[in-house]
Amino acid sequence: MTDDPVGAPTAMPQRVGPATGGADSSRSSRMGNYVPLLPFHAYVGVFLIVPTLIVTVGAFSPSNGGFTLDNIDKIFTNAAFVDSFVTSIQLAIATAIAGAIFGGLLAWAVVRGDPNGLLRQLVIAGSGVLAQFGGVMLAFAFFATFGTKGLATVVIQNVIHETPDVLWLFSLRGLAVVYTYFQIPLMLIVFLPSLDGLRQEWYDASASLGGGAWSFWRHVGGPILAPSFLGALLLLFTNAFSAYATAAAIISQGCTLVTLQIACQMQSEIVLGQENVGKALALGMIVIVSAVMAIYALIQRRASRWVR
Repeated sequence: MTDDPVGAPTAMPQRVGPATGGADSSRSSRMGNYVPLLPFHAYVGVFLIVPTLIVTVGAFSPSNGGFTLDNIDKIFTNAAFVDSFVTSIQLAIATAIAGAIFGGLLAWAVVRGDPNGLLRQLVIAGSGVLAQFGGVMLAFAFFATFGTKGLATVVIQNVIHETPDVLWLFSLRGLAVVYTYFQIPLMLIVFLPSLDGLRQEWYDASASLGGGAWSFWRHVGGPILAPSFLGALLLLFTNAFSAYATAAAIISQGCTLVTLQIACQMQSEIVLGQENVGKALALGMIVIVSAVMAIYALIQRRASRWVR
């Protein structure tokens, strides 16, 4: 220690190094926060970014290497490719609207019940399972129920002694029904937090100002839930638009959807060397899905302010 002019002892100044909170320590701390995210970034890179780059490069490459726009041009000039995109978009829109309506009503029924009740927990848990129930398993479930020898078909035959038409299941109409089956629980999972975010105080405030139920939903509840509902609708559209396994299991003839069209081009035994055309179709899907998800992100940013 040293003495100051009036004789009071003062402590020697301490040097602050990296170990005591300096700039290097702060930088190391920030870098350490990203270490747990490395497995996630590796997963995204291997299963999302790298395949996207492969598809993009292949879409602009001929079968013998180089650069070409022929693959992209075929998407717009080939009637079968155009029809597959139109059919996929129509199917996705129809099932997204149906799933949003019925799923939204189901979510409303759930939120009106006991928030800690067993029924609510069972419905949410069941929706989480059914939302991921697709592909060959879902197709088999419908075959076992509505197929030629399905349970519902046999029951109808025994009751009214007539054989119902089961060909609807193997058409786009049947595929729309199957898609709606997993769209409804997905809508419940996505839309339920927004319904939970509605506060009783808002309804009471509207009622105190003389507003009825219709006035509340028109001026308060509707505008609050609209972004979340539209965002969920876009998510359902993307979910149906990109589905493949269920459609491949149900529609075994033809390539009516763009996902089936990609598979036809990748494994064609009639016209060889069409793999890059399939990649061009996949690139078209990536562009559409990216545009939809960008709109979804903007909507969710606005909707998140009401979810607490």
